[in-house]
Amino acid sequence: MSPARRLLRQTLTIARRDFIATVFTPIFLLFLFAPLIMVGFSTIGALGAQRAADHGADTARIVVIAPDVSARALVEADRRTRALFRRDEEPPTLLTIAPARDPAAQARRAFEARAYDATAVLYGPLDRPTILYAPGRARTADYLAMLAGNALSAERLGGEWPEVVASKTVFARQRPALGGRNETAFLAVFGIFFLTLFLAGQVVGTMAEERSNKVIEVLAAAVPLEAVFLGKLLGMFGVAVLFIGFWGTVLGQVSSMLPPTFADKVGTLSPAVGLPMFVLLFVAYFTMAYLLLGAVFLTIGAQASTMREIQMLSLPITIVQVGMFTLTLSGLSQPDGWLALVAEVFPLSSPFAMAGMAAARDSLWPHALALAWQAMWVAIFITLGARLFRRGVLQSGSSRPFWRRSAG
Repeated sequence: MSPARRLLRQTLTIARRDFIATVFTPIFLLFLFAPLIMVGFSTIGALGAQRAADHGADTARIVVIAPDVSARALVEADRRTRALFRRDEEPPTLLTIAPARDPAAQARRAFEARAYDATAVLYGPLDRPTILYAPGRARTADYLAMLAGNALSAERLGGEWPEVVASKTVFARQRPALGGRNETAFLAVFGIFFLTLFLAGQVVGTMAEERSNKVIEVLAAAVPLEAVFLGKLLGMFGVAVLFIGFWGTVLGQVSSMLPPTFADKVGTLSPAVGLPMFVLLFVAYFTMAYLLLGAVFLTIGAQASTMREIQMLSLPITIVQVGMFTLTLSGLSQPDGWLALVAEVFPLSSPFAMAGMAAARDSLWPHALALAWQAMWVAIFITLGARLFRRGVLQSGSSRPFWRRSAG
């Protein structure tokens, strides 16, 4: 058997061992259903917040103090204009009040009413109205000013709104829209960031238990450390693929029950390289992002000897991932700038940036070059991690991580 085949066989043996040891445990079920628990608590909180917001919205009012003729024109203007808003963006309900002797005092008293919460009050002639509004409610004041202008136009046209019958036709674009490409680029970057943030951090603690019970010394004596590192990385990547496959299937079934507006929104996401190629590149870049970050985290975690040290490493690891995400987004905002080039070349951010490029640009040759570049750095990180572990932990017999050892 050739050395390459032997190394591959040893690597796959370690990967299978770690995959089975991780998946066939009760704890893995808790990890697998962790998103459901998170979504459940988030949904409970969101429903509570929405109920409180809806209760507040039910009592909110924009008030108009105007005579009957002007009030009718304002109500008609509100009816027509409100139809343009989505339900969650609608202004508060319009309330009309007949003017008393002092409309200014009447407007101030409207804010003290117990039956409703006035957010803005309009009074005076429609061509020069006065609008009082609560702090933070400037948009409702602008809405009332617009209604006054529309109602005044209707009055001067004889009190009736002109009817406009428009011919509306859906037009399909022949090429991806710029906005759709930018949204797809952001979602691609965010998708890889979220998946690696949730999954790649699991690699850090894979060697802690085996260091404590001396199993790693047996493995190191039987197979090369490079095979151990790569095998453990591939084993945890298999766990990540299983996790994504499970939830991808669940979400695929749930998405069929979503409203048509959601499907229309998804339809605007149009990657520049085409959807089939984009899916392949997204999978490839997620794989490279996981392997790159996982190799770095495995190297760092292999130096830790206790669970406390591994827990202390969680924050720096998260900061690194957020930093790569921020760098990539900065590059996407200026695709021809130097930050974009840095994000595409720097190994840890390259998968994020290139996934965004796949959505924004239709060139394919940079992706072949980028994948080869990233694969080379995976090999470098694994080799470096194995050498650091061999020289710093095994040969020296020291259980201290390299950052605690003295220079001598």
